[in-house]
Amino acid sequence: MPISYLRAAGTSLVLDARGTGVPVIVHWGADLGDLSAAMLTTLADASVPAIAPSSIDVPLRLTLLPTLAQGWSGRPGISGFRPGLGSPAIDLSLVGVRAGERPAGRAALPGTQTLTLLLADAAAQISVRTDLELSVQGVLRLRHTVTNTSTAAGDAAFELGSLDVILPIPGRAGELLDFTGLWTHERRPQRSILGHGVWSRESRHGRPGHDDSFLMVAGTPGFGFRSGEVWCTHLAWSGDKRAWAENSPLGFSVLGSGELLASGELGVAAGESYSTPWTVAAYSEAGLDGLSARLHPWIRSWSTIKTPRPVVMNTWEAVYFKHDLPTLARLADAGARAGVERFVLDDGWFTNRRDDRRALGDWFVDPVTWPHGLHPLIEHVHAVGLDFGLWVEPEMVSLDSEVARAHPEWVLGGVSESAAGEKAALTWRFQRVLDLGHPKAFAWVLARLTALLTEYPIAYLKWDHNRDLLAGSAHRQTAALYRLIDAVRAAHPGVEIESCASGGARIDLGILERVDRVWTSDTNDPLERQQIQRYTGVLMPPEYLGGHLGAATAHTTGRTSELSFRLATALFGSAGIEWDLTSASAEELGQIAEWITHYKRLRLLLHSGVVVRADPSDPALELHGVVSPDQNTALFAQVALTAPRSALPERMRFPGLAPERRYRVSPLLLGGAPRAIQDAPPAWNAAGGGSNAASPTVDEAAIGSVGGSVTLTGAVLALVGLTAPLLAPEQAALFAVDAVD
Repeated sequence: MPISYLRAAGTSLVLDARGTGVPVIVHWGADLGDLSAAMLTTLADASVPAIAPSSIDVPLRLTLLPTLAQGWSGRPGISGFRPGLGSPAIDLSLVGVRAGERPAGRAALPGTQTLTLLLADAAAQISVRTDLELSVQGVLRLRHTVTNTSTAAGDAAFELGSLDVILPIPGRAGELLDFTGLWTHERRPQRSILGHGVWSRESRHGRPGHDDSFLMVAGTPGFGFRSGEVWCTHLAWSGDKRAWAENSPLGFSVLGSGELLASGELGVAAGESYSTPWTVAAYSEAGLDGLSARLHPWIRSWSTIKTPRPVVMNTWEAVYFKHDLPTLARLADAGARAGVERFVLDDGWFTNRRDDRRALGDWFVDPVTWPHGLHPLIEHVHAVGLDFGLWVEPEMVSLDSEVARAHPEWVLGGVSESAAGEKAALTWRFQRVLDLGHPKAFAWVLARLTALLTEYPIAYLKWDHNRDLLAGSAHRQTAALYRLIDAVRAAHPGVEIESCASGGARIDLGILERVDRVWTSDTNDPLERQQIQRYTGVLMPPEYLGGHLGAATAHTTGRTSELSFRLATALFGSAGIEWDLTSASAEELGQIAEWITHYKRLRLLLHSGVVVRADPSDPALELHGVVSPDQNTALFAQVALTAPRSALPERMRFPGLAPERRYRVSPLLLGGAPRAIQDAPPAWNAAGGGSNAASPTVDEAAIGSVGGSVTLTGAVLALVGLTAPLLAPEQAALFAVDAVD
């Protein structure tokens, strides 16, 4: 069998599939250049290790599916058992390699290189197909499919223990980055050193969870956003999962990921198959921003998003459960005057829903609050120029609901103690989980959703998921969720869907294939949001990241923030408002309208450009931005999270610009000037200051800038930078950057 060499966008992979053993990835990382077949053979041969002391008597090679039978004592690539027969010593052999074959699922993306590996173990009566793809952006995807090849009648199912993707990384990738978090504090980064052994992150929430590891990144020590070699993996799955890094004393380092299966959760019957979720992997020699530079355009190549991201007004923090037509009509009027484009009615619209303790599952419009249905509200929303969205939580049920009373068998974990003495599952936010794996429960939810979408002109569903599973099969529930969303979208292809799970507890590439937006966090506190958006954006393009302008005092933290900071934070994503605008002052409404005008002007840049983040030496300060693909324009934000450690902060250095081109940097004010420690702006930024203040190349009125500006080359702006404003804590300064050559 051949040695395969895949190359794209500065990355490459060499796969040794000679002989009958499980293939070996010889190299995954930087592009190795043009290599002849002879050189590839030499490389593969030169990569065979020596025989280590006190080890097996043949060279140990790390294969795509390492097992004990191969001498691998680390986490195995595959494990399982047959009831009554025990755990077989799985020893797979290579049956065939096919290039260019498209795996089932999403339509083939142009330029993607594919390999299909066929493996089998006759004694264990299983076969495994491995699909491997390398996209034109250099993104690697892998998936395994195991088939029970038993043919004898009555043979036991193969009870799958694990089936994981394991990728080699070099020994120099000795520092790890992954993520944890809490409700309203998602995507908190944590770093560690990869010593001998396993660093493992597991999720048993039935959803990824607020503490989702999100990305497992290994890199050269000290890697940052703009520097260092990094390798990463992400499991595109919305249920239980695990991700790990392992460093074996034998000299192998790996990244691994796979679905986390409970004992006995998944039996593969004779003749049947199970496919793992896709593992998505990427390499960069330019730090975390280099990963984003691969992942964002790859995601955009298959994204469901077809239209510019509208400005959303969500009613939750404006009215909570207090729904009535006059109040909501006034809110829509205020939003329309400000420039809002979509009005989303949140929780509280359905029968008997007066608080969070009842009625989930009864998806009928409340006849008391809405005697004529939602038609009067939707007609008013449309009349003022907005489209209409609706909040739903289809996977959940309240015990105090007509559905739970009529069909207790649809509730995961039961509604009361069983005859055998088993207690009912715990409630969470006073609700339980509807068993979508039950065919009748699935049909009920699908029927109610399609009935709503048929009766009402609903453009958008905010699809929520406000608790962990804690009962039943996470695999079965997640697979049913995917089928449900797919069925809704097939019946109503024009509807857009937002994934919300108590905020950011279900943000992954499995759900992203089915939705047009994710709710990044339940907090609208801009200080918390700065960090949440910064790290969620390593993987997710900004157009997916829902970010709302909230009230001055945040509902979740009680912290009060100035309007300019809230506006600057919500600008960099899929922007919206979650605030009772009828309580805003005339001045605030004017500033919000101006912000929306700029968002609409900038969203093509924000939602198609390259995300860049500087690596400041002071953790109190951050600089991030978006640069257009042609490097003609950019928007940057200098953010003071807290008090800087120096009286004069370090210079702002603007990454991602073309080094030889000349750029004009001008301040952009939204919601007033950011508050400074001292009213003494840098000389270049003072009104009328700067060596190019009178330059006619940029229309300052058009970009809303005041004060001075400066024109310098991209190289100077990236390497030397500009004197930074003396921002007070919790402030952000925006800068428009335009090429003038």
